[in-house]
Amino acid sequence: MSNHHLSSCRISAVPVDALRAGTTGTTGATDAPDAGGTARTAGNHRPARTSPGAGRRRAGLVLGALLLPGLLLTAPASAADDTDGSRPAAPAAAPAGSGGKAGSPAAPSGVIGGEQLGLEGTRVQPLKGAPALPRISARSWIVADADTGEVLAAHNAHRRLAPASTLKMLFADTLLPDTDPKEVYRADPLHFGRLGAGSSAVGISDGHDYTVEDLWHGVFLASGNDAVHALAAMNGGLDEITRRMNERAVELQAMDTTVVNPDGYDGEGQLSSAYDLTLIARAGLRNPDFRRYAAADTYTFPGKGKGKKRESFEIRSTNRLLVGAPGLERYPGIIGGKNGYTSKAGHTFTGIAERDGRTLIVTVMNPAEGDRLSVYRETADLLDWGFDAAGRVEPVGELVPTLSEVAAAEAEAEAASAPRPADTGLAAGADGGAGAGGAGTTGVGGMGVLLLSAATLTAAALWGRRLFHRRRRLPGRPRRVAPRV
Repeated sequence: MSNHHLSSCRISAVPVDALRAGTTGTTGATDAPDAGGTARTAGNHRPARTSPGAGRRRAGLVLGALLLPGLLLTAPASAADDTDGSRPAAPAAAPAGSGGKAGSPAAPSGVIGGEQLGLEGTRVQPLKGAPALPRISARSWIVADADTGEVLAAHNAHRRLAPASTLKMLFADTLLPDTDPKEVYRADPLHFGRLGAGSSAVGISDGHDYTVEDLWHGVFLASGNDAVHALAAMNGGLDEITRRMNERAVELQAMDTTVVNPDGYDGEGQLSSAYDLTLIARAGLRNPDFRRYAAADTYTFPGKGKGKKRESFEIRSTNRLLVGAPGLERYPGIIGGKNGYTSKAGHTFTGIAERDGRTLIVTVMNPAEGDRLSVYRETADLLDWGFDAAGRVEPVGELVPTLSEVAAAEAEAEAASAPRPADTGLAAGADGGAGAGGAGTTGVGGMGVLLLSAATLTAAALWGRRLFHRRRRLPGRPRRVAPRV
């Protein structure tokens, strides 16, 4: 292994029009490196799961199951005798895909995010005055509102495809909360033994020190696989990070996603989908550091040398909607995203943009037409359409909450449906006042309890509905008023 791991790369110095295929992320063994990067060699790279149903429908079923025991427990004894008061278990998670093969769409039954998202082809529900969808050649794409979670349109949203470096969003969402930007890492050549041949790299030199802040910029801007491996080495190693990323995918209900290599380098069985990558991007946006790194266009990265004599070089984001390129303007309102390329995945990209108080996420996977910039042009076209279509399309699905959010909402709904001491007191008072005349008065008391329980049930149901339909707004975002149509 060389003692110098591509520290001479200067991403900003390479003309975009001179880049070959592979300019937007990790590459396969025979492809060119990431934009402006230099391939880092490696010796022994080793390429080494539907879930609960769509949010609203599943929420209603679970809420009913949770509230039913509360109603039975407060009913008269004759009604309670017919049940043991047990609560039905929530349905177990099951894979969203159909067989798990690359390119296979999700099964149409029990699809995460809504039934329409499991169907092949383009899904959109325009209202009067809605703009027409642009012509898109990608194998899979999706347009979603980051605030409300509404999916405005999609094409083969759950089709499982190789993600390339867009998978680094999941790496960041998993690991960022556990890292300290000021912590220092000293590069060890043993940490880079599993880098795939031709991997994109930011340029880490053996024996040199880098802050975690440096490394995260290397991940987001240069799509550096070497930066991923360095951060992984600081946090338990590649296998541990792979395990954690797969666990995080399950927590996010990104059930089309299987991680083999944390850096996104092609590996047997490493797959994701446009839906999952959008779900992952939305989760990442809730972390201010994720937003900051994803929005950075340039960064001064440490080079070789020690102390005051240490060199540095500028790295430039490979997100072409963020920095522009010959023949491609920077997209107005772009706030970040992640791109990727491998020979297997083709070009992939998740772009995030804001306009008029609305944040949209668009994921495009493997355009069939055009050049290396087509993935950006098609993303820009879909962003334009999404902003123009605001309030003029019915959602075709939703970005589901995390399993933790589902559990928290269920707990709140269960607490809201639990009988209160005042309820028990009312029943006792009615029965106690019956005296010898008892039976008729007891019946009136039991009816009162039933009516009160029904009121409690209705209130809890409305509360549960609010939990699952409320907007999970991004940090620091103002409320917006929907346009009139």
